[in-house]
Amino acid sequence: MGIINVTPDSFSDGGLCDSPGRAIQRAVSLIEQGADWLDVGGESTRPGSMPVGVEEELGRVIPVVESLASMNFSVSVDTSKPEVMRAAIKAGAGMINDVNALRAPGALEAVAAGGVAACLMHMKGDPRSMQISPRYNDVVAEVKDFLLQRMNAAEAAGVSREQLLIDPGFGFGKAQDHNVELLRCLDQLCDLDAPIMVGLSRKSMLGKITGNEVSNRVHASVAAALLAVQRGAAIVRVHDVKATTDALAVYNLVNEIV
Repeated sequence: MGIINVTPDSFSDGGLCDSPGRAIQRAVSLIEQGADWLDVGGESTRPGSMPVGVEEELGRVIPVVESLASMNFSVSVDTSKPEVMRAAIKAGAGMINDVNALRAPGALEAVAAGGVAACLMHMKGDPRSMQISPRYNDVVAEVKDFLLQRMNAAEAAGVSREQLLIDPGFGFGKAQDHNVELLRCLDQLCDLDAPIMVGLSRKSMLGKITGNEVSNRVHASVAAALLAVQRGAAIVRVHDVKATTDALAVYNLVNEIV
């Protein structure tokens, strides 16, 4: 899954796709590099970020979704707002990727009515405060329990189990040791019987490991993506599509031979 942030303030690529034209150009490039899905977001959820209004997010996202869907690309929309979900589905989005796991009033109903896939992510707190001393007794068990609860809530609202994906939410209300433990034990989430999506690309946990700034985390991001796939991830959400698809091509071929 290639990342298209139509925002001025995303942590890694804010401003890169700050107009529909630039976003569409970037999307076509990522498809050519091997992306299967494009994830379009109009609101930054980096630590410390502030929310944007519904109309502003709609204005950023919907023209891009309409254009990409008209090209028959598989489009996901990264949003927590039911109004944006409904408009995105109408515009042709095939997935809603929600860092808030469809907890906003009306979000479950929007996805159920739209009949699209949905990725439920674990986040402790909200982007403004989530990285202020997050605490867990057992991070893997607590994330797993939360995701199961949200899957059950989605099913109860009419979302088919087959439409659900899960994301442990690396960097969303987790300290470094929590992130490392989640990656180490990612395969335990396979028990939930839903495809796992992982977003580790260029994140601060990789910067803490390598000492590299966000612009120099490609190699660490690729390594993290491979480790995630090895442990059961079905989708890796990345900025550096070409580097990741090349690494996965080698990984998959070797596994086939073995």
